[in-house]
Amino acid sequence: MLSQTEQAKAKWGGSHNAIDTWLHERQELLVLYCELAGLPPFNRAHDALPDKSDIASFCELLVDYVSAGHFEVYDKIVNGNELTASGQDLKEDLYPKISATTDHALGFNDCYADLEDDAQMANFDVSLSDLGQQLEERFALEDQLIQSIHGLNT
Repeated sequence: MLSQTEQAKAKWGGSHNAIDTWLHERQELLVLYCELAGLPPFNRAHDALPDKSDIASFCELLVDYVSAGHFEVYDKIVNGNELTASGQDLKEDLYPKISATTDHALGFNDCYADLEDDAQMANFDVSLSDLGQQLEERFALEDQLIQSIHGLNT
């Protein structure tokens, strides 16, 4: 996912300020995700769980990222451009799919942002893995939207 974000930044970076900011926040989110998951280069003991404060920081960034997508970036990108009929169809097709990933991210946040009990961590790794799959799908959908809008501006 990190390499896909780097490719997106290389492809669309500088074309729109909102896109640049959004892709930068995506990269920050992915770095924190990798840290929590213990993915290289962030290794953690196989049986250890991340610190609650690290999980809370990740959840905060996760909510900020998905909120920015819905309430800032999509509107700035889409409403700032006249969409062709095919672009409008794409928007109408992608938004519900992106919204589903938002719901999943918010559910993760609800479960893990304010941990008080270690028992809540029993399914953390499975939940984090599921979230990673949702994020990967979301990023692909967002990239389709950006590509459509970018194509209008070239």
